[in-house]
Amino acid sequence: MATVIKTDVALVGAGIMSATLGALLRQLEPTWSISLFERLEAAAAESSDPWNNAGTGHSALCELNYTPADANGEIEIAKALNINEQFQMSRQFWSFGVDKGLLGAPDEFINPIPHVAFCHGQDGVDFLRKRHAALSSQTLFADMEFIDDDAVFAERLPLMGDGRDYSDPVALNWFTEGTDVDFGALTQQLLNYVGRDADLYFGHEVRNLTKQSDGSWVMKIRNTRTGENVRVEAKFVFVGAGGGALHLLQKSGIAEAKGFGGFPVSGEFFRCTNPDVIEQHSAKVYGQAAVGAPPMSVPHLDTRVINGDKGLLFGPYAGWSPKFLKTGGIMDLPKSVKPGNLLPMMSIAPQEFGLLKYLISELAASREDRVRTLRDFAPRAVGEDWELITAGQRVQVIRKHGAGGKLEFGTAVVAEGEGTLAGLLGASPGASTAVPAMISVLEACFGNRFDGWKSKLTEMIPSFGQKLNDNPALYQELWDWTNRSLQLTESAEG
Repeated sequence: MATVIKTDVALVGAGIMSATLGALLRQLEPTWSISLFERLEAAAAESSDPWNNAGTGHSALCELNYTPADANGEIEIAKALNINEQFQMSRQFWSFGVDKGLLGAPDEFINPIPHVAFCHGQDGVDFLRKRHAALSSQTLFADMEFIDDDAVFAERLPLMGDGRDYSDPVALNWFTEGTDVDFGALTQQLLNYVGRDADLYFGHEVRNLTKQSDGSWVMKIRNTRTGENVRVEAKFVFVGAGGGALHLLQKSGIAEAKGFGGFPVSGEFFRCTNPDVIEQHSAKVYGQAAVGAPPMSVPHLDTRVINGDKGLLFGPYAGWSPKFLKTGGIMDLPKSVKPGNLLPMMSIAPQEFGLLKYLISELAASREDRVRTLRDFAPRAVGEDWELITAGQRVQVIRKHGAGGKLEFGTAVVAEGEGTLAGLLGASPGASTAVPAMISVLEACFGNRFDGWKSKLTEMIPSFGQKLNDNPALYQELWDWTNRSLQLTESAEG
């Protein structure tokens, strides 16, 4: 006979999204019971792991795919402004968490690192000059610098300047007060808080979800350690299972999930193994994506701080696998094809020919080809100083669009009409915007309570309901507060 667990809230997956939602609900409704179920044996072991997560601290400061040029060559900044506003909300919630003791030492999950956009060639220099002009007039980006001086370039980025031929002009958009976020460590801290008054079950795989006549859900779960079957009865379910979310949303049978498909993209990174090389670079430097490449494949030479140690990686090099999770199975993609999403998924191939061509070329690339790509950033890079590691799996959203489908590179909240179940699909900017993403889940699913929560939400996130870009004084006040709480000011100045 199956073990029965009754709970108000069931969280599926132990990544940054479930951890964030659990922490928010602990503050908003402290009397609600919460149970979390994770099929792996540790928190943040898939996409939230720092070596699996392709981007750490996305805030649109350096990611060029968030500021494309339109047909007239003008820079579009709306997406960058929106993402940065969302990241500010995340910073505020983390600061609240540190101040109130929900979170532990902030330097275990966030550290100051400049965010830098890099282009070469005259067209690239002109693009960054326009980008700087468009962004630096905005409150959120006012401290961004434009650099096209070779000597300054070499001084600030010695690894990238060493051996560079400056007859090919270079330029940077430089933002000193960027951050590196270890979302694995942050997830663990959040779950340590949630777990004070909640039940966390690892080694528990959700097999099915069925809605009951009273609006609640029954989840069939297998304890992978013992083989025992577990029956969970929950009033609300959140599916924060990364690439595994699509399968579970499909099994739930909710109408809102029909028509959604997923396109998996895997990848690899070069991770530096030479401490002397690692010390020559302290920045997140993003370049421009190759023609046909998805936004998540924008090349970057990226400083990371993980477990207190500084690391350096370059990539990603795109790959392909039918798996929806790094620890998934080769039948993940075929099993996701249903009558409701067959046409949307079939329509993607002819639409995304450039992407398919790019993936094929990446799969055919040799190690030396990859080292040559690295040398666009670090001209004197030596292949022996870099090891190839496999990144986390990403499942890009395919959404029904007209008679066919459309491939999207953002995140999508899928909420059941009565608000009893929700899930998150997609990837970038993902973890960096976890707080506003989970607030959108709360608003979609708990509309009758949401107005009553606004006061508490504003306490946790003082800019809630406002645009910091339109309020320079409030932005500066909150920026100073979050720098102090997250212990970024002293480190940044030092």
